[in-house]
Amino acid sequence: MTSAGYGPVDRAEWVRRARAAVTAERVRDIVIGLVDVPSPTGDEGPLASHITEVLAGAGVDAHTMPIDDRQSNAWGRVRGDGTGPSLMLYAPIDTATAGIAEEDVPAIGPILRPDMVPEAVVHDDVVVGLGASNPKGHAACVIAAAEAVVAAGVPLAGDLLVAFGAGGMPTNARAGVGNPRRNTGQGVGCSYLLEQGVWADFALIAKPGWTVSWEEVGLAWFTVTVHGTHTYVGSRHRLPYVNPVAAAGLVAAKLEQWFPKYTVEHTSGLVAPQGIVAGIEGGWRRTASFTPEQVTMTVDLRLSPRTSPSQAKRDLVAAVAEIASELGGIGIDVEQVLAIAGESSAEDMWLCRSAIEAWERAEGRAHEPALDASGATDANILRSRGIPTVRVGMPKVVDAPGEIDFAMGMNTVNVSAAVDFTKYLVEVAVDTVTRSLEEVGL
Repeated sequence: MTSAGYGPVDRAEWVRRARAAVTAERVRDIVIGLVDVPSPTGDEGPLASHITEVLAGAGVDAHTMPIDDRQSNAWGRVRGDGTGPSLMLYAPIDTATAGIAEEDVPAIGPILRPDMVPEAVVHDDVVVGLGASNPKGHAACVIAAAEAVVAAGVPLAGDLLVAFGAGGMPTNARAGVGNPRRNTGQGVGCSYLLEQGVWADFALIAKPGWTVSWEEVGLAWFTVTVHGTHTYVGSRHRLPYVNPVAAAGLVAAKLEQWFPKYTVEHTSGLVAPQGIVAGIEGGWRRTASFTPEQVTMTVDLRLSPRTSPSQAKRDLVAAVAEIASELGGIGIDVEQVLAIAGESSAEDMWLCRSAIEAWERAEGRAHEPALDASGATDANILRSRGIPTVRVGMPKVVDAPGEIDFAMGMNTVNVSAAVDFTKYLVEVAVDTVTRSLEEVGL
């Protein structure tokens, strides 16, 4: 009899055995091991090799997948008997910052705090270090879940895959570090995994947020160029004078006032897409005496699955035209420089139902989806390739050794929460890959 021929009692016993194999000590050790291997976007090769070694040590058929000589994915497979569906548990492995002062300061702050460097520090039930929660704590839970399924000897019908993608952060290549390609982020590792045949019937991406999500925003990046006059401080009172630096400040402020209107217009389903002015560039660092002709700003507009990149551009162009008119007709150009569409999976597909039911068993109450999401992940890559995908993760840490700002939330993981999430992943995995194709609608 194949594993797909067993019933709920058998499945409950397999879940019990696998959950019992999850320990706080093991999860903590995996987190520490991941944090201690630096993996800024574009340089994930050493961490991918480390993950492969950890998986292989647990009896998982594991592989490192180089993308170039510095960037790699890792993935592993626990084979089933071929009669049931396959499931991919997925997590990215890169950090948006490098943990090196020369790269990160002063943009991240005046100094690198202890949580901003790739050195794990344990504070009671908390591990602190660069990426300790996002993404490495979640990747650790995926690894621990695979180890538990193997240790419990669960007879699988379909394959359980665990995949760890390079380049999951919303960034292009880091400046000045010699990456051979510009496209080192934006889901490049996830896309390459799928292209190279690491594929499944369903996928669960482990990213922060203790809720089950079946859709999320995409993103579009724009450059907004504000024009003025190139002139000299000694001549501003004698010649035509429009300072694009001052004008850009006004444009940025007005865009920040417009973004909430964009959000209201495009809020639907689980998403409330946001916008932000993220950078500004213009002029010469070597002199403060001359104005440039133009100043360029970078803008990120998040995209509902029901808003195309082209529609978002039209919205921004219209808003900028109105702002230009309000400011006396100054010249402003808008150029779209990146676009990744938001994607949805069917709310009633098998994995979404299974993930929600497991969530409800864990919480003892009805599932409450988050309705204001604006974070984008590699789930968009998985869904765009046709793999029904849900996103689930740990709740925000509340007991960090310091103020929980954005960086501390990314860089701190509660081990107890990681254990609970690992057990959750085990339950969803066993519930899926021990079934027949017919049971999951395939």
